[in-house]
Amino acid sequence: MYAGLVDWPWWGYVLATLVLTHVAIASVTIFLHRHQAHRALDLHPLAAHFFRLWLWLSTGMVTKEWAAIHRKHHAKCETAEDPHSPQVLGIRRVLWGGVFLYVKEARNAETLQRYGHGTPDDWIENHLYTPWHKLGVVIMLTIDVGVFGVLPGLLIWAAQMVWIPFWAAGVINGLGHFWGYRNFNSPDASTNLCPWGILIGGEELHNNHHTFATSARLSNQWYEFDIGWLYIRILAALGLAHVKKVAPRPRLGTLRPVVDFDTLQAVITNRYDVLSRYAKSLKQVYREELGKLQDGKRFKGLTHWLAADADAVPHELRGQLDSLFGASPALETAYSMRQELAVVWERSNASREQLLQTLQDWCARAESSGVRQLQELSMRLRSYVPA
Repeated sequence: MYAGLVDWPWWGYVLATLVLTHVAIASVTIFLHRHQAHRALDLHPLAAHFFRLWLWLSTGMVTKEWAAIHRKHHAKCETAEDPHSPQVLGIRRVLWGGVFLYVKEARNAETLQRYGHGTPDDWIENHLYTPWHKLGVVIMLTIDVGVFGVLPGLLIWAAQMVWIPFWAAGVINGLGHFWGYRNFNSPDASTNLCPWGILIGGEELHNNHHTFATSARLSNQWYEFDIGWLYIRILAALGLAHVKKVAPRPRLGTLRPVVDFDTLQAVITNRYDVLSRYAKSLKQVYREELGKLQDGKRFKGLTHWLAADADAVPHELRGQLDSLFGASPALETAYSMRQELAVVWERSNASREQLLQTLQDWCARAESSGVRQLQELSMRLRSYVPA
């Protein structure tokens, strides 16, 4: 049996497999996802074509299909038209059969036409990468067997073929909308799987991505690490990439004496930070108020729903929430004012003057409410520095 060009110990082949599959992961997150689907960065033609070539060899995916399906996922997230929502289709189907959902949607000509704009349309794409997309994986098989030998080469090639379908189509599209933690109350069910985005190139930080879809950086908190962003920074330092947009990070300045148009713009820009801070404030009020109530134990377990939109609260829990608010005026005030504050960035048909008046009224009521957390939040809003 052919032994290959190299003769390594078993761990050498394992290491080679991890390196080869990681290059594919980097190609997906940098080229397909952040560059093609969301235009968060520009790539030098040399870097862009390397990623295209590697994806052709290691996955056989077509750029236009991938970008179109992902853009549709964002546009129709958690609805019946979402190509791969575990909230609609069930976690098992997406986790273990995500690749089949991808193939099914790739055959939808309407999806490709509507969402596939701006993807490569040059000679090599039209005459090789798209029509002969299966040829690439055959060439990769030949290379793997030629370098590593028959058995190791077949095993390494098999790992390459299942790596992206499982981790990207299954884990990210499945668990990334089903289980994990959330930094931001985005309108979908996206979650961060873990704070260290290494194994899947940073895609583990999926809630961050859905909140700031056009950001080239997926990490947001100080303890989060996005290895895909590290690679982008290296490419940028080499002149092979140009970052176009990253998620805004709130900056605080001196407290403004009055709520003005700069305050309004800063609040709208940092609305996800506002909601995140508000959720923490509600939890603080909740804990303090439960300690004051004689029968506070019967209201335990409602923390999660305090930061959720009212229509998302299960019907069987709404009565408990109403009872809790009846027993705690402070918590009722904090809860109701959250909905009112969201009007500032949700009322797209209101004039800037109307939105400013709404924000001014909210801050005035918050600071006179007697609820410490609302007072602190209002002062934070008046301290945001406009981007």
